[in-house]
Amino acid sequence: MPSSPAEVVAVAVAYRPDEAAFGEVLARAAEQVGTLVVLDNDSPEVDGAHWSTRVPLPAGVELQRERTNLGLGAAYNRAAAIARERGARYVLLLDQDSLLEPGCVAALLRHADARAARGPLGAVGPTFVDARSGERAPFVRFGFPLNHKLHAPAGGDVDADFLISSGSLIPLAALETAGAFDEGLFIDSVDMEWCFRAKAAGLQLAGVADARMLHTIGDELVRLPGGGTMFVHSPLRLYMMTRNRVALWRRPGTPPVWTAQDVPRMLFKLGRMTAFAAPRIRNARAMLRGARDGWRGRQGPPPARR
Repeated sequence: MPSSPAEVVAVAVAYRPDEAAFGEVLARAAEQVGTLVVLDNDSPEVDGAHWSTRVPLPAGVELQRERTNLGLGAAYNRAAAIARERGARYVLLLDQDSLLEPGCVAALLRHADARAARGPLGAVGPTFVDARSGERAPFVRFGFPLNHKLHAPAGGDVDADFLISSGSLIPLAALETAGAFDEGLFIDSVDMEWCFRAKAAGLQLAGVADARMLHTIGDELVRLPGGGTMFVHSPLRLYMMTRNRVALWRRPGTPPVWTAQDVPRMLFKLGRMTAFAAPRIRNARAMLRGARDGWRGRQGPPPARR
């Protein structure tokens, strides 16, 4: 029998969400899945009240509040545990700024069934469009000197080596095969590292053309001299991104072809963040400190100040 939305538990991980937009994110998701749970990662109160007092939750949506900020890796593992507790076949991971277009989950389920008929499935993921630029992100196959960026054909899907976590529909059986998410990475590259293990375990990852999701990349969009744009992150986020990617370079399970193209890519990013994105000196220091700590194997949440 075809997979049903009733077999999907979606878990939206929240931390200080944009209250003006989060209600629509939840409403879109709730109407496409059997169960929606919001996992709040210890969002601080504003004016003495939690955001959930101001954002209406759709009927049937459950809110679970954590007492500490678990990070994404631990939150995703908690999401999988919630899905198992509810007897689901799939967990759908959602970030707080990911807006599913109508029919997104139904399309993911169709392609999950088709892929599972061909072999073990790790995950299927939607095509995501940046909410500010309108840019449609490609799916990725690792290569050297550059990754191969591919768009799934209309009505079809495409093999990928990596799927972003938000919007990913994952059979719970895949988490048994590939293992849980790495909680030590805390936030950045959690999805990348899991995809490495899923592919190594022989699981398929597929990007779906007709499943679409609006998603915000980075904290800011900067226009470059001579045309073009660049997604910019805060210095703290740059620290975490650099730390975790350098840490992955040293892990034996990381595909060598990915490391070979990622080292020069990170050096290029360091140059761009220093040259074009304010605060330039703080950005450079954050990335260099992240590289140092990643090389040393530092894990867990970010330092209090960077």
